Amino acid sequence: MLLTRITGPRDLDRLTPEELDQLAAEIRSFLVDAVSKTGGHLGPNLGVVELTIALHRVFDSPRDKVLLDTGHQSYVHKLLTGRQDFSKLKSKGGLSGYPSRAESEHDVIENSHASTVLGWAEGLAKANELLGKQDHVVAVIGDGALTGGMAWEALNNIAAAKNRPLVIVVNDNERSYGPTIGGLANHLATLRTTDGYERFLARGKDLLERTPVVGRPLYETLHGAKKGLKDFITPQGMFEDLGLKYVGPINGHDIEALESALQRAKRFGGPVIVHCLTEKGRGYQPALQDEADRFHAVGKIHPDTGLPISASGADWTSVFGEEMVKLGEEREDIVAITAAMLHPVGLTEFAKRFPDRVYDVGIAEQHAAVSAAGLATGGVHPVFAVYATFLNRAFDQVLMDVALHKCGVTFVLDRAGITGTDGASHNGMWDMSLLQVVPGLRIAAPRDADQVRTQLREAVAVEDAPTVVRYSKGAVGPAVAAVGRIGGMDVLREPAAADRERPDVLLVSVGALAPMCLEVADLLDKQGISTTVVDPRWVKPVDEELPALAERHRVVVTVEDNSRVGGVGSAVAQALRDSGVDMPVRDFGIPPRFLDHASRKEVMAEIGLTAPDIARQVTGLVARIGGRYGHESAAAGSQGADVTRPTTAEPVRD
Repeated sequence: MLLTRITGPRDLDRLTPEELDQLAAEIRSFLVDAVSKTGGHLGPNLGVVELTIALHRVFDSPRDKVLLDTGHQSYVHKLLTGRQDFSKLKSKGGLSGYPSRAESEHDVIENSHASTVLGWAEGLAKANELLGKQDHVVAVIGDGALTGGMAWEALNNIAAAKNRPLVIVVNDNERSYGPTIGGLANHLATLRTTDGYERFLARGKDLLERTPVVGRPLYETLHGAKKGLKDFITPQGMFEDLGLKYVGPINGHDIEALESALQRAKRFGGPVIVHCLTEKGRGYQPALQDEADRFHAVGKIHPDTGLPISASGADWTSVFGEEMVKLGEEREDIVAITAAMLHPVGLTEFAKRFPDRVYDVGIAEQHAAVSAAGLATGGVHPVFAVYATFLNRAFDQVLMDVALHKCGVTFVLDRAGITGTDGASHNGMWDMSLLQVVPGLRIAAPRDADQVRTQLREAVAVEDAPTVVRYSKGAVGPAVAAVGRIGGMDVLREPAAADRERPDVLLVSVGALAPMCLEVADLLDKQGISTTVVDPRWVKPVDEELPALAERHRVVVTVEDNSRVGGVGSAVAQALRDSGVDMPVRDFGIPPRFLDHASRKEVMAEIGLTAPDIARQVTGLVARIGGRYGHESAAAGSQGADVTRPTTAEPVRD
């Protein structure tokens, strides 16, 4: 096999055109076989095989900086830079699913949030200019990522320096996750139809005149009023009007044509856009037949059929999607917003049922939040479904546009907490910390499917403030029944009758960690430590009844799938202080560091967010507090120490 002989990009230089085509075929076979065993981003990588080969033949990585926006399409790049062991892809100790500086000097950036690469490239090109370097900077960005505002902010700055070399490769496959939408997508579609005056005139005019606001002016530009017949037949006005040299469209599966275009761009002494047309999922029929997202990301599948190896149970996302359809049927004012992720966030069925009430804004989370504020002000109730990690990008808009204006907008955060295999950029571990500072905003953390349905309904009933419903990734577990209610909190476990007068521990369980918290309580009970477990349901604001409930215990413990810094535990401790309740508090959550990719279970074990770890530390805490303050003794677990129970104590924060 040719692929096994490729240990670095320069090995490509010795291959003939025929061998390059053979290598492309081998890479596609390798990807289907390897990714079907592990899961991963299959469709995007099948679409960029020839493009990645051409990039590494024309440019000299790592001296030349090849930057991949988002990084979904980095598998081919990994193969060509000597990383061909995909047996543990996205697993602990294996290759990351995105570019990774720890893996290779060929990986320059590893932020897998979209639309950032042009900003990186512009900064690197400036550095080259200042330091007198002759290195090249190449930014590969998809048409989907070009719908993000940051990309256009960067283009505006890139175009201002007409003599600063920078190559921008637009990987145009008409999709991000699903089909790319919006005015830019229409323009790129126009650029694809460059094979004659009459054909372009008929199709382009009809397409653009149906595009709101920008369509007619864009058509007039492309019609050649200023640029003449040549640019009318090969329309490039949009980019060249920005001051960017345009090359294309190029067949993104023709290595010779790609190399020719990239060489021309490399020689040009300023910013150049090379527009490449590729096919997501190319060479794999099951992917091409998947209209939803062309196998953008798959679990373990049968390589021949593309079907999942094992059927999974109901997941959090599908529970939300089903309830949204029901809400849509009951309330005509419910609308949905997605940022280019209709299928991943569970809005597919809502869109089929109510096509006029769903808005895909492209990869533009900031715009989505502001648009939601406008929708709410206009009299409807928008539900913006987005991955928890991506809401970080719209924080200012949540704060200043939605919350400041008291808009009834519901943000549904999918993949909240530790997601695991997608690594640091996809863990949804910051939302409950960031959003704690937003006045008036309310956060719900459902513990099971029933609570997703119930709390979603509670959220959309709020019309004078933003609400947030956040839940985990993957399969949703069995229902966790409440045994009582205090204020708005569900009591999940009460101490034995003999201990109810003054239990040892109040354990505050946040969201999907309820089963684990009940396991903690069982372990503590075996050590003679009595525990009450409550689920606040709405974790912001802190329930008014919680300080009084805490005062009837000796220790408060919070457990959350979010950063410990500024999260629910911090909010509970502050609420106790504000209420004059002076007692020990211990918060368990995610440490303030970027977490390596591994399974969710492995990550939680690594950071000590497991029932045995928590029970062990709480046992030690009770023992230490008892020894310092108390007058009564109790069993203190395996250490056999006496625990003296305090009536009051200073807060203890580990």
